[in-house]
Amino acid sequence: MTMVFGVPLPALLGQLLIGLINGSFYALLSLGLAIIFGLLRMINFAHGAQYMLGAFTAYLLLHFAGIGYWPALILTPIIVGVFGAVIERLFLQRLYGLDPLYGLLFTFGLALMLEGIFRYYYGASGQPYATPPSLAGGTNLGFMFLPNYRGWVVVASLVVCIGTWLLIEKTKLGAYLRAATENSTLVQAFGVNVPILLTLTYGLGVALAAFAGVLAAPIYQVSPLMGSNIIIVVFAVVVVGGMGSILGAIVTGYVLGITEGLTKVFYPEASNTVIFVIMAIVLLVRPAGLFGRE
Repeated sequence: MTMVFGVPLPALLGQLLIGLINGSFYALLSLGLAIIFGLLRMINFAHGAQYMLGAFTAYLLLHFAGIGYWPALILTPIIVGVFGAVIERLFLQRLYGLDPLYGLLFTFGLALMLEGIFRYYYGASGQPYATPPSLAGGTNLGFMFLPNYRGWVVVASLVVCIGTWLLIEKTKLGAYLRAATENSTLVQAFGVNVPILLTLTYGLGVALAAFAGVLAAPIYQVSPLMGSNIIIVVFAVVVVGGMGSILGAIVTGYVLGITEGLTKVFYPEASNTVIFVIMAIVLLVRPAGLFGRE
């Protein structure tokens, strides 16, 4: 059997795959956080709950409306994104310009409320969500066995992350969004409806969390606590990449996911803390993050 640094090659590649899958979720979730913070200057502590809401929306669509995985992958981000837009219009809009602590406290309370509602009706244990038949089974790559669904998660995450980055950085809409955060009064003077732009921005960030939730449903159990279990790691990813840096969120999400997977091979005891150790080192060397601006 081929060995790499004393580790069997299949075991190493297996952990790399797990790290890449985790990195796909880290990238999607940190991308949504980075968009909301970078364009709205608000820390969205409800992001983990909105990820959970995406998974539960797909679950409820399947069990009560008979809507399967593929339609849910499109419908769920729209439904949860609209929910996020309503929250922004009714509540968050009133907090712009105030101390960021108000937004953090509100979104933290929103997260607790959403988790509490689903825990009341479904308990703390998870609900199963079947893998779509078209992605069942796996592919033998010769050196390892790749589950088809996990390969799809990596591809879907990459496509959505790159597409979102192009939307924000390379389109006229993205230019309006960035300009509105820099000087909203001037942008509004040119006839652009800035409040609607900000609502769409928050809805987009929430929709990305919901999309990640649908992708996660067949891999992890659909649980009210699934968001709180991952959101702390995602915040660390955003800090390492640079608060508000969209490219930093994507790159750092994948890199830290792979780093976490490799740590499980070579030093398993540190696998749960390696991301936070990296965050501490980055903050000491570059407080704005790897891709952030001072």
